[in-house]
Amino acid sequence: MASTHHDDDEDTNEEQYITADDVLAEVPDDGDQPMDEDDDELTDMVGDLPAQASGSGEDNSVQAFPNHQASVFAVAVHPTEGLAASGGEDDLGYIWDITDGEVIVKLTGHTDSVTSTAWSNDGQLIATGGMDGKIRIWRRVGTENYRTWEFLTELQGPDEVMFLRWHPKGNVLLAGSNDTTLWLWQLPSGATMQVFAGHTGAVQCGEFTPDGMIISACADGTLIYWDPRSPNPIFKLVGTDARFSLDGITALGVNGASTLAVVGGAAGGVRVVSLSKGEVVNALGGHTEGESIEAVQFLEFTGTSSGPGIVATGATDGKICIWDLATMRLRTTLEHEDAITTLLAVPPPKGHLLVSASADKSLKTWDARAGTLIRQHKGHQGPVLGASLGLGGSVIVSAGDDGVCLVYTTEQVEE
Repeated sequence: MASTHHDDDEDTNEEQYITADDVLAEVPDDGDQPMDEDDDELTDMVGDLPAQASGSGEDNSVQAFPNHQASVFAVAVHPTEGLAASGGEDDLGYIWDITDGEVIVKLTGHTDSVTSTAWSNDGQLIATGGMDGKIRIWRRVGTENYRTWEFLTELQGPDEVMFLRWHPKGNVLLAGSNDTTLWLWQLPSGATMQVFAGHTGAVQCGEFTPDGMIISACADGTLIYWDPRSPNPIFKLVGTDARFSLDGITALGVNGASTLAVVGGAAGGVRVVSLSKGEVVNALGGHTEGESIEAVQFLEFTGTSSGPGIVATGATDGKICIWDLATMRLRTTLEHEDAITTLLAVPPPKGHLLVSASADKSLKTWDARAGTLIRQHKGHQGPVLGASLGLGGSVIVSAGDDGVCLVYTTEQVEE
């Protein structure tokens, strides 16, 4: 069990700060996993992508989607199909084909910026969330293909939608609001299942744990762990606790075993929290003080979810710190020239690959085991505000402040 690796830390009163001095001298090669036969279909879909758009090196995207007339704040690639859903400052969402940029459907009805897009895990529903407080749900029509979608329902309740997350196993949607509330709905009925109260600031981040629980965090520095069936918290950690003072929580992630959460704050602090004990078990000190943690992403090097896990944290200091939570040691540090905005983990069998997006106008694919840069993705004329992986992790779709979404192959495709 994961807890055996960190129980000793919980018994100490002194908070342990892990710094860059603790970098391990050697990083073991965790080995590549063999490809699945099921990957053949995904490989064929990647082959449908056009050739590299530009050989200049300044734009190595394979497809562009320029239809948003202003900043693109969100993008999500369909779980199985070559489709992306993007949302922007133009108050619009689009479902579009990543192989040719064709618009499949225009997602209308918002009266302010669309800041979140999220596919249900079965790929039958798409949700858009906006600064207008609306969450609009669209549903696939028929079973022949994924080209026809219909508007299903509009969910209301939040003042401004901060994030959207679907339950890993069912059509249940979670949304955080800037008015301190957290909402849970059942789809396709649209019935409200819970309104969680207990935060004192904007609920900026939240996740379903792999085992179906909920963890949420707010700008006031409170972290709450919930059972979705109850409005009462299982535990709550508050910013007034000296061990948990993060100056507002800006990012969080949960390991595959659902035993640990890693929480990042506006002042650059990172805390490791035991979900079974409701306690801070460690502090990770690799980022520049005063620089906000913008992304937390767990990686699966070996293809299994057991153990504490490997986690990457990205911040406005342009650094990505990769931590081994079994030892609480910093494995390696990766860098961009400006703030990190998104971190994405490629799924097994290539679970050692990490994709980062940055305000420096680029994205990068890394081998996170040794910190090796595999590929740099260029083409944006402004900060990259978001990104999503598709087709088994073989493609990246980015959302740009320049109003364009770009499609890249995660790794170099052999000619």
